[in-house]
Amino acid sequence: MIEITALASSSKGNCYRVTDGITPILLECGINYREIQKGFNFRMSEVAGCLVTHEHGDHSKAVRDVLRAGIDVYCSKGTAESLGIINHRIKRVKAKEQFQLGTWTILPFDVQHDVSEPLGFLLVNQSGEKLIFATDTYYIKYRFTGLTHIMVECNYSMDILNKNIASGSVPRVLKSRLMKSHFSLENVKDFLKANDLKHVQQIWLLHLSDSNSNAKLFKQEIQALTGKLVYVP
Repeated sequence: MIEITALASSSKGNCYRVTDGITPILLECGINYREIQKGFNFRMSEVAGCLVTHEHGDHSKAVRDVLRAGIDVYCSKGTAESLGIINHRIKRVKAKEQFQLGTWTILPFDVQHDVSEPLGFLLVNQSGEKLIFATDTYYIKYRFTGLTHIMVECNYSMDILNKNIASGSVPRVLKSRLMKSHFSLENVKDFLKANDLKHVQQIWLLHLSDSNSNAKLFKQEIQALTGKLVYVP
């Protein structure tokens, strides 16, 4: 059974603990390593590996500490080169080439963000449960069947963003960058509509903007759309 714990989920830092009851994995490490240790009850020797989607600090801040702890870090070649770290524990993975991590089978896939070679990940455990993890992307071009857990960025709402621009609280130039690098509520809805949700147990909405989102509204709208259990950490 998949268990998800959000240690942090915002533009200040992103980090999640995911386990199937056998193999704990660290998704992102964008917070202080001490906080990561606390989130894992200081049992870091049990962590099978760390998946990093891209090089931005709010997703990769503690990479050096994670490596020093003897934990392998899985990321794309572009992310590894952008991080500028040479270490035998950095494992370069490619989109659409699956690999094994403990009891998980993991399939990286390409996403759309303003960085070098960002990835999302599809994780499948031995019971056949499927978890998709995608953040910092404005679009996901792939369709997935049999998903049981969805962890997806829901950074902003176009309505809230436009109101903030009109009021002057958000610079107009920010709109273009957001639309080309982050998942809006509207695009998340389109993604969910396009995928097979009949086996989905949980939907996690991640990485909400501090000023251009509304956690309560987002949760209500996604629950109404899908009829599924929705978490907003």
